[in-house]
Amino acid sequence: MGRKESSTTTTTTAAAAAATRRSMRLPPQHQALEVKIPSFFRCPISLDVMRSPVSLCTGVTYDRASIQRWLDSGNTTCPATMLPLPSTDLVPNLTLRSLISHWSSSSPATSGDASVTSSPAGLVRQVASPDADPSAALRQLAAYLSDDDVDEFEKNALVGAGGAAEAVASVLRRKGEREVGVEGCEAAVRVLAAVVAMDGVEDANKRRVAAGLAADAAASAASLARVMRGASGLEARVDAARLVEFLLANEPAGLVAGRVRLVGPADEKGSLDARAVGAGLSCLATISRSRRAARAEMVRAGAVRAAARALRATAADPAASARALRVLESAVGCAEGRAALCEDAEQAVPAVVGRMMKSGRDGAEAAVAVLWAVCHKYRDRRAADAAAASEGGLTRLLLLLQSGCSPAARQMALELLKIYKVNAKSCLAGYDSKTTHIMPF
Repeated sequence: MGRKESSTTTTTTAAAAAATRRSMRLPPQHQALEVKIPSFFRCPISLDVMRSPVSLCTGVTYDRASIQRWLDSGNTTCPATMLPLPSTDLVPNLTLRSLISHWSSSSPATSGDASVTSSPAGLVRQVASPDADPSAALRQLAAYLSDDDVDEFEKNALVGAGGAAEAVASVLRRKGEREVGVEGCEAAVRVLAAVVAMDGVEDANKRRVAAGLAADAAASAASLARVMRGASGLEARVDAARLVEFLLANEPAGLVAGRVRLVGPADEKGSLDARAVGAGLSCLATISRSRRAARAEMVRAGAVRAAARALRATAADPAASARALRVLESAVGCAEGRAALCEDAEQAVPAVVGRMMKSGRDGAEAAVAVLWAVCHKYRDRRAADAAAASEGGLTRLLLLLQSGCSPAARQMALELLKIYKVNAKSCLAGYDSKTTHIMPF
């Protein structure tokens, strides 16, 4: 009895849908514009063009979402033939899917049938086109990938063989006249974040996202930073941050090297671009805080030398100096970073000492942490000698102790005092302040 009622309901629903479609046909004078949909492209249950055609053991093909709902309702028969199903396995009909995709991408969409929309493959082509604004196509792709009714096989095929990962990542790499606005970047971030967050997407396809972004890590990072700063909603900013973390986990070398290059010379004369240095140091500081494993990669890319160079070149910018000191603080947390700093101790250590009290409280405490790591904890003689010889080093430490620093910074500063010989010359030389300080001993 239950099977007959289910069959009657299905037949009635199909008939009603067909009647509705007939009533919505275009007027005679406009019927030439109507797209003729091949009948075998329609699902026998929903009567809509199938998005993910699958076949039952009876040989009848349905849209996966529709037949899955039928089976989940407890039905054990084929809706079209009403024959019992010895197996409920759903086999993708790849030939029919290819035909539908080709037809959908080559047929113009009409208002006469809402089921005729751009195919996912067509959307990818729109995104990849350098002459078109990809925002609308990206939003449709994000909706497609987030649709639970779309089969995971289809999503994997689109991201992998369909080239969606590379096409969408290329949007974030666009520069100059082809560069897209924040809205376009936000839409691209939403698509890529959906790909890397889905459990059903294969790891190999997720790595395509990382590879696509790493193809021009500097441009990708700049676009992600724009989204994190200027996105219209919190969700987009969170998605951008997750992509940065994902890129670090899969392609750290490309991202880090690109950021280090920004801190390097901007021309043949060796001058630095203040905006590029600020952006590069900010990103490196964020990377070093969020992922400890990236520290060694930063050091290998030359971050220690770049940060020390930035300290000497950004004397008038406390914020940039503080970022450079935070980068160095993270770098000396690994053996490679300490070795790199100590190899260049004669240049790097005086730069750290010189900016200790001119980079704000955070910068001052980062400077103390750097000096404490290489001079006291690991007792590198080159670093200790360079610190002791730095002009005004002892005076700056004493000022820090009087400034209300954190307990940890205070303890490190007290331990660093031991490397200085207490005498009038080392106490008073080199600090450009007219304030009289009382020695605590």
